[in-house]
Formats: sequence, structure tokens, C-alpha cells
Amino acid sequence: MEGIDADKVSAWLAEQLGLALPVSFELIAGGRSNLTYKVSAADGAEVVLRRPPTGSVLPTAHDMSREHRIISALHNTAVPVPKPLGLCLDEEVNGAPFYVMEHVRGHVLRDRAAAEALLDEKARARASASLVEVLARLHLLAPDSVGLGDLARREGYLARQLARWHGQFEKSQVPGTARPVVVDEVYEKLSASLPAQEGTAIVHGDYRLDNTMLSPRGEVVAVLDWEICTLGDALADVGLLMVYWSEPGDAMNPLNLSPTLAAGFLSRRELRQAYAESTGRDLAGLEYYVAFGYWKLACILQGVLFRYLAGAAGGDRSGVESFAENVRLLGETAASSLRALA
Repeated sequence: MEGIDADKVSAWLAEQLGLALPVSFELIAGGRSNLTYKVSAADGAEVVLRRPPTGSVLPTAHDMSREHRIISALHNTAVPVPKPLGLCLDEEVNGAPFYVMEHVRGHVLRDRAAAEALLDEKARARASASLVEVLARLHLLAPDSVGLGDLARREGYLARQLARWHGQFEKSQVPGTARPVVVDEVYEKLSASLPAQEGTAIVHGDYRLDNTMLSPRGEVVAVLDWEICTLGDALADVGLLMVYWSEPGDAMNPLNLSPTLAAGFLSRRELRQAYAESTGRDLAGLEYYVAFGYWKLACILQGVLFRYLAGAAGGDRSGVESFAENVRLLGETAASSLRALA
């Protein structure tokens, strides 16, 4: 199994968590960054294991202890996350740190076909509302109240994010391929027009429908993939949610994810209104954060492309050949969003 030293990891799971041997490992498809596995024990027990991509990774990325800390802090709050079960920092066990959490049963909607097959229209509407309700609960949590007050610097979120992701973009250029200069151009424009940050929230960083698990009725039962969670500006999560929330007639469909094209899902306008009502936040300047979301996604996708071409694994390898073009399109869409603000 790619990314798993079965003998050593099995022994660790038996010793630390009491899982009955033998155990089997199944790579859960869909992720393009950290690798996620379902682990099935001999007695039928199931847990989930997360580890970084195999191969070389960029500095500061894929920190398993940080992700484990976040879900540990949020467990037993109003934000549903899988229960953390164990953290292994000894790289002798599996070549990289990993952590283990409970296996939550539910639906992950990665495309329109899945949305239509797994939820009826009423449940899709409920999923839309539940997604916003959970995001509002996350943003209303005081970081200090759950032990995350020192997770990151509180102020200057957008400036730090712009510097971080542009730095990752710089380190992820593929030799022999054209640099998508529109990403650099948008970086300069975003940096020159930073909005004031309103308070400090726990920011998920990649909040979207397919990073949650849903009950058959459409309730969010777990929020997943806390890899780039930090402290900062809550509106960044809302802007990125708008980026991923496809509607009929959209010219850009990020990563070809389109579950929300199925009938029953709320519109982006309705999502914004529900979030504003739940949090009391003013969303008048949200379009900046939408542009930032498109730009950040371009930087992330450039990093995924770089890892794949360098031989590092990221789970789902489908559509890699289109990544370079998608990076350019995302950059151009971010530029278009900024022009609309002028």
C-alpha cells in the first residue's frame, strides 16, 4: 500500500490503540494533498489514518501534529470533527508522522452525480444550510476558549497569506514550462488593496462541501481536512466557499467539482445571506475575498502539480494533465474578479 509500512504501522496501531490484528489499509480517493486511509481491524473496527504525501514536500506544509491539535481542540465543540485517537511523530514507524481519528460514517459529495444519487432535493437544501451553520459556529468560537489562541498570529492575516502562498507558488515552478504570470500580477493587486481585518477567527482555509461528511438528511456530521487551518479573517473562508459553490452558467468550475449544480442546493446569494444572519458580519466587501480565493487556489494547484511531477503522491491523480491550464484560468478569474471591484 502506497505510503504505508504495513507491518510497522499495524504494530503501532495494535500497541497504541488496541486494534485487533491483522488490519487492512484502503486509500480513500479524492485528496490531492495529505493521504487518507481507512484502516479495518480483524474484529470489524474501523479508523482513519492521515499522513503527508510521499516524496519531497514544501517546507512548513503537511504538519500532522498541527492538524491533530486542531481536531483535538474542536472535538466536543459545536463544530463536528472526527474524534482524534492517536498521533505518531516517530518517523521510524512509517517514514513520516501520521495521526489516527475515528471513522465517521456519512456521504462525501464530490460531483453532481454523487449529490443526485445520495441526497434528495430536500436533503441538498438542508446540506447547504447546515454547511453555513457549521461555518458560522466555527467563526464564532473564541480561539482562546478551545486552546488555539497561540495557533498563529492573529492580525495581518491576508498579508501573511499572500506572502505564504506566493512563496509556495515561487517554489513550485516546473522547469521547462511557462510561468503563469497572471498569478504574480494578481498577487501585486491583492497586496495593494488589503481590506481591514474584522476580529480574529479560526479559519479552516479550505472550507467546501466535499470537505465535509453529510448524513442522509443533509446534516454536516464531520468537517474534514484541517491541513491549512489558522487564525485570521473569517471572510476568507466565506470567499473560498463562494469560489467552490458552482451554479448553472458559471464560466469557471474549480477543480471540476460540481455537486452544487444538482437541484435543491441554495444559491450563492442565499448562502451569503444565511452566513450574514448567523454571524452578524458585514459581507459588503466579500468580492475581494472571492478574488483571493481564486488566486489562492491557483497557488495550491501549482503546488500539487509540482509534487506530482516530482514524484510525490497526493492520492487522487486524475486530471493532472489539465492542472497547468487550470492554474492559469484560476489566475485569470481572480484578475477578472478584482476588475469587477474597481
